[in-house]
Amino acid sequence: AAAAKFGVPAFYSVADLVKNVKLDAVSVATAGPENGGHHYEPVMACFEAGLHVLCEKPISNNIHHAREMVAKADEKGLYFGINLNHRFVPPAARAKQWVEEGRLGHLLLMNMTMWIGNPNETSPWFHIRALHPHSLDIMRYYCGDVKRVQAFFNRAPGRVCYSNVQVNLEFANGVVGHLTGSYDANPRHNLERCEVMGTEGRFVLNNLYEELTFYPRRSDELTVIRNSIMGGLSGFSATFTNRINRWVEQVSAGAPREEIEASGRDGLAVQEIIEAAIASFQNGTVETVPQT
Repeated sequence: AAAAKFGVPAFYSVADLVKNVKLDAVSVATAGPENGGHHYEPVMACFEAGLHVLCEKPISNNIHHAREMVAKADEKGLYFGINLNHRFVPPAARAKQWVEEGRLGHLLLMNMTMWIGNPNETSPWFHIRALHPHSLDIMRYYCGDVKRVQAFFNRAPGRVCYSNVQVNLEFANGVVGHLTGSYDANPRHNLERCEVMGTEGRFVLNNLYEELTFYPRRSDELTVIRNSIMGGLSGFSATFTNRINRWVEQVSAGAPREEIEASGRDGLAVQEIIEAAIASFQNGTVETVPQT
């Protein structure tokens, strides 16, 4: 009825769609359990049809499915991106530039905080699996692969979901980091804070794109970059536009698959960290993270 009303074709399965329409790439924005449980089948169907895929995060709430999706993209030689949109803002890119240029010196420490208010109670692990692909992607963006994790979770009174998490991380390059996450906070205050410290200084990125500050170790002069009211990001929704635009740019330009930003492999890497964190909490152990 809706298709007839708006004069557009209707398709009732992914197989029907890919069979009857000439496509170059597909965005898969299904949800499902823990916001990732329904991605697997449409993504795999698109890969089998030879289509590039941009998939919503998390890549999957099932780590075995996530691994299969990345392996299938590799087998078919297709582009696979994940909507890890938090890194696609100018201040994040500037901070990444500082890291790569050596402005921070030898990297030592990282702290990441992300908290919002979310009453979802559909799974004990909904919070860490659905929200913290974003946090952990940002942490990997600056400091690389994670080697080991140790995690502690709790629930706010009356909750089923583990709504607060603290995760200690050891990176492969020796950096030690910490993630604080919550579904019990007021999102009108600071949503996100990222801090990276090295031997020559540190940066703090507040609220994703609002303000980036560099604190040099040997000077009192700070570098402060604020989101301009004239030409800056208009709001959080602009991060999605930036991410999609970058995906289209890279695919259209025929970028090497290993250069795709926020790739399927990046999406898998953060889910491996999350599953290791869950195992750490359940077992009371420090867990080694499988490398992708």
